[in-house]
Amino acid sequence: MTNGLPLLLVGHGTRSTRGVTAFRQFIERVRARADVRAAAVDGGFIELSRPSVTEAVGRLTALGQPEMVAVPLILTAAGHGKGDIPASLAREQLRHRGLRWRYGRPLGPHPTLQAVLAARIDAVLDGAPRAGTHVVLVGRGSSDPDANAEVAKVARLLWEGRGYSDTEFCFISLAAPSVPAALEKARRVGAERIVVAPYFLFPGVLPDRVVSQSREFAARHDALDVRVAELIGDCDELAGLALERYDEAMRGDIRMNCDTCAYRVVLPGFADKTGRPRTPHRHPDDDHQRPPGAGHDQHSAGPQHFLTRDAGHGR
Repeated sequence: MTNGLPLLLVGHGTRSTRGVTAFRQFIERVRARADVRAAAVDGGFIELSRPSVTEAVGRLTALGQPEMVAVPLILTAAGHGKGDIPASLAREQLRHRGLRWRYGRPLGPHPTLQAVLAARIDAVLDGAPRAGTHVVLVGRGSSDPDANAEVAKVARLLWEGRGYSDTEFCFISLAAPSVPAALEKARRVGAERIVVAPYFLFPGVLPDRVVSQSREFAARHDALDVRVAELIGDCDELAGLALERYDEAMRGDIRMNCDTCAYRVVLPGFADKTGRPRTPHRHPDDDHQRPPGAGHDQHSAGPQHFLTRDAGHGR
């Protein structure tokens, strides 16, 4: 006998076959750890790759329960977590009348993730001391300043009490500083050993770019010891954190970071985002699964209702 609602794990999507494989393996890990905690566990992407959210929701609704918990598999509360994923879930409510959601919050920042990052750094140090090591934490990068600020916060939390000489943060897309700029800064302040720590869950195009840019920089600076740590990856610690977010949603304890959300608060340089309606991404499977009578206007209207009432955003 199960104790909780079905759990839907939602990813962004990737063109990397390794990334899709890791996502599927992670679903299996969470399913095994959930045991009787949730009625069922499934997962899907909002764009780029399969399984889609629509596929996963279809499997879960077949169980006959009208309410589910959705946990976004994202590290920062950027546009994907604030708008794109809720918009996709709202669209599923058009496809499955009577469906209700409890929406969990993003995974990070969280002490568990800092501990995993530190373990990945120690593994690539391979016995070299933390003292004298400069860490460069690389986030995805976003047009949402709130999300970029969270990466800076993670870099600081990673530095606290762990004995690294320094930590820097940077981004692989959409935001500055870039990976080469952060590496150059570390070199200029005297670093001789640098560990690049990608702040990503699973393999993908952007994590691969982090590796290639780090190697290119190292090749231009022979005297510099540049190492790249592994991703957070499919691991028990991450599965436990996803289930922690599930438990929060089950209890109704969902605390989104609305104080610095550009969609709710006017921030310098981002005033155009405030109050902007959110619409779901177009997944390759969506064209032949659109609900009867649901045009683009209906899709645009749904997410606003979902964000303000159903998702718990702003509590």
